[in-house]
Amino acid sequence: MKKRLLAAAILAATIAIAASLLAGAQILALPALAPALLRWLAIVLIAAYATSRRSLTAWILVGLLAGAEFGHDWPSVAVNLQLLGTIFLRLIKVIIAPLLFGVLVVGIAGHADLKKVGRLGIKSLIYFEVVSTIAMLIGYAAIHLSRAGEGVHLPPSSAAQSLNVSPHTATQLITDIFPENIAKSVAEGQVLQIVVFSVLFAMALVLVPEPKRRPMLGFAESLSETMFKFTNLVMYAAPIGVFGAVAYTVGHLGLGVLLPLLKLLATMYVALAFFILCVLLPIALWARIPIKRFVNAVTEPVTLGFATASSEATLPRAIEQLESFGVPREIVAFVLPTGYSFNMDGASLYQSLALFFVVQAAGLHPTIGQQIMMILTLLVSSKGTAGVARASLLIVFGAATSFHLPMEPLFLLFAIDQLMDMGRTAVTVLGNCVACVVIARWEGEFPPARPAPG
Repeated sequence: MKKRLLAAAILAATIAIAASLLAGAQILALPALAPALLRWLAIVLIAAYATSRRSLTAWILVGLLAGAEFGHDWPSVAVNLQLLGTIFLRLIKVIIAPLLFGVLVVGIAGHADLKKVGRLGIKSLIYFEVVSTIAMLIGYAAIHLSRAGEGVHLPPSSAAQSLNVSPHTATQLITDIFPENIAKSVAEGQVLQIVVFSVLFAMALVLVPEPKRRPMLGFAESLSETMFKFTNLVMYAAPIGVFGAVAYTVGHLGLGVLLPLLKLLATMYVALAFFILCVLLPIALWARIPIKRFVNAVTEPVTLGFATASSEATLPRAIEQLESFGVPREIVAFVLPTGYSFNMDGASLYQSLALFFVVQAAGLHPTIGQQIMMILTLLVSSKGTAGVARASLLIVFGAATSFHLPMEPLFLLFAIDQLMDMGRTAVTVLGNCVACVVIARWEGEFPPARPAPG
């Protein structure tokens, strides 16, 4: 039944697209309503398929298609649907502060015995920061080369109020990192200040004796788990929010606003391929990793990450495969889970690419200081979000809010987030598998010592 629905939806969509193009070019004479009716039929069949699959991703696609069609067919009505997108956006924004606080406190204070981590922890964090920063800079360079966001033309009102950030001196850049009032930081959506407060809070919690630390750590764990569930609940409203936002955008600006998404998608996958070939591969060669054996070992977890768009889903299999490859268990057990919080290479690349897509879409030209501040915000705020649904998009939302960027391009990103999530998750998994072997080699524990022949 599901396969038949999918085949029918694909066939209907193909016929609808062909009929619309032929009618638009005046090659085929059709009644005025026929192309629109065919498109709506295709959308209904896709919705039926989404219902049979019980797939949120499919329903987000339905929301995108239905919103685009509604905005195209009834623009005067569609411009009044911005309310749906605004409500959904508010629900997304309210997640960010408690989620970051919970995951950062658990991630830092939950590993309180820092002496045991020792040299391995320092080496891992240095590696993670260097490689994820390179990934973020590649995303930054890629979007500036492709200029994918320039094809999105926002209403003058959106662009006019977008970048509400005055030029920063070096002193201001540093000062603005630190909160003076955490409630004010939360209310204003100052993500970097929330992160700094959370990190300092977690470090202070490490110094508290175990009996007194445990209740607060338990609270942070409960808070983070609750916010994960909160995120899942909010995501059920995503198709409605996307429908309203896309209908409003298309009704206001026309269907041409969706075309830059294809360019953005291509830009990201080219940038990910560049990162693999020009960063991860040279690192692997430098560490003298046997490439063919390594590829055979990590193919399964990387493929699983691509298919599920979940790095945590790959963790058990990745640990097993890396141990079989020859990485000591104690190194895998520390580096891989830590890497999923601090070494999210694919996500880092995507976040800088997506944020500057929004900047370009708004027609803004931030100064070098402002761009550095944006990248710094992403670098710090993206830590500790492994396992959070749509975590990368939430980070971009938070950074965009901090810099008062317009929201319309973010909804366009949301519509194709699953397609982007698959690629960035696969690269994150691959990057952490490489990190495990590199750090094991760095520690002199790869390949493992072979027993003397007896």
